[in-house]
Amino acid sequence: MRILVVGAGAIGGYFGGRLMEAGRDVTFLVRPRRAAELASAGLVIRSAAGDATLRAPPTVLAEHLGEPFDLVLLSCKAYDLDGAIASFAPAVGPRSAILPLLNGMRHLDVLDARFGPDRVLGGQCVIAATLDDNRAVIHLDRNHQLSFGERSGALSDRIAAIAAAMTGAKFDAKASPDIVQEMWEKWVFLATLAGATCLMRAAVGDIAKAPGGTGIVLGLFDECRTVAEANGHAPRAAFAERARAVLTAAGSAFTASMLRDVERNAPIEADHIVGDLIRRGEATGSLPGDRSLLRIAYANLSAYEARRQRTAAAPAA
Repeated sequence: MRILVVGAGAIGGYFGGRLMEAGRDVTFLVRPRRAAELASAGLVIRSAAGDATLRAPPTVLAEHLGEPFDLVLLSCKAYDLDGAIASFAPAVGPRSAILPLLNGMRHLDVLDARFGPDRVLGGQCVIAATLDDNRAVIHLDRNHQLSFGERSGALSDRIAAIAAAMTGAKFDAKASPDIVQEMWEKWVFLATLAGATCLMRAAVGDIAKAPGGTGIVLGLFDECRTVAEANGHAPRAAFAERARAVLTAAGSAFTASMLRDVERNAPIEADHIVGDLIRRGEATGSLPGDRSLLRIAYANLSAYEARRQRTAAAPAA
């Protein structure tokens, strides 16, 4: 199976690197600067699950893509999706499968419109990873899960082939007959986590210490859960119990990656993760009015993005 990994950042670099480490046929679609970095230093992974330095990993620039790949592993940020699609489109043939690892659901609509729903799988990952100053992939904890499946729930031949390709790599891979449900549940959790930690500019444990903090987090979670339910994907009881425990854990240093982006004045996925959930809530009438906590969180994130863009556009003094 020929696998094209779109980008070699924290997520693509980690999962693509682990697949390459396991001997799979992996090529990274990258920009010229990243291609030069990988040619010079290799793809470096630092992880409690095992470090790796993969010398001269195969790379390709968008203008040099030719023959189709069997699997396209897509892990870009939501705000880079249109550019990513333009770059990897020549690698998508009649029998290619696209496995997106983006958060939320809106990217599925975009990918379906461009490539057709038959080529687009469901997928999600659970991992905390970043690039350090030397552009090494730093795996921040022990979670490194990737699940995927047909959105219809069928366990097809191509899902079996992808599962076989991922077996033996140093991450937890699972072919799921409930991938769309899992994607919705992750979305509920992530929108709550991002909304709360960015609104409070604090970790989960710090919010739990604040007067009324736990109530705000649980209220936000319930709003997100209600939207999912109204869209036909009510979170399962076991998931909801685990999520509430993690989101209110005393002493936890857990934050959303979106907060880390805010703290370094970077672009954020507010519209894809929080804004689109609001839109789906409005379409089903499942959100409260202006006093909705989800709306307040989104206003906060949108104001941050407006200020960031204004500051970036301001002429130097």
